[in-house]
Amino acid sequence: MTALWRRLIYRPKRHLDHKRGGRRSFTWTGYRDLIIDAHQQLGAPIVLVWDNLNVHRDRRLRDFIDTHDWIGCYFLPPYAPDLNPVEGIWSLLRRSSQVNTAFTDPDHLIKALRHGLRQIQYRSNLIDGCLAETGLTLTPSR
Repeated sequence: MTALWRRLIYRPKRHLDHKRGGRRSFTWTGYRDLIIDAHQQLGAPIVLVWDNLNVHRDRRLRDFIDTHDWIGCYFLPPYAPDLNPVEGIWSLLRRSSQVNTAFTDPDHLIKALRHGLRQIQYRSNLIDGCLAETGLTLTPSR
């Protein structure tokens, strides 16, 4: 029997220069580093299920993924947020750690975000629920 492990690995990042036109999201190298760290943390292959964010499709990131046999990568269809389990994670956060909160500054928001993600991370039934809500099935290979 093959065990299928689902984990939530996250890395909130505060972008200090976004008001001056700086990047407001991870770069391809940020994703690369997160994938490497996740692989080292898990000690197992990684399967990515990504939406069509432009950085996910970056040629340099694709080249990195294609040269490592421990990474599997699948893309969701365009404009299909109902198939993206991350949307369920955001929904859980909005209804728990972020509900009725007026954040005093970005650090307050990051602290609440980390706390909420940590609560979800250790409750596999919540992660399973976000996956089940998509209607997609996970079938481990033999």
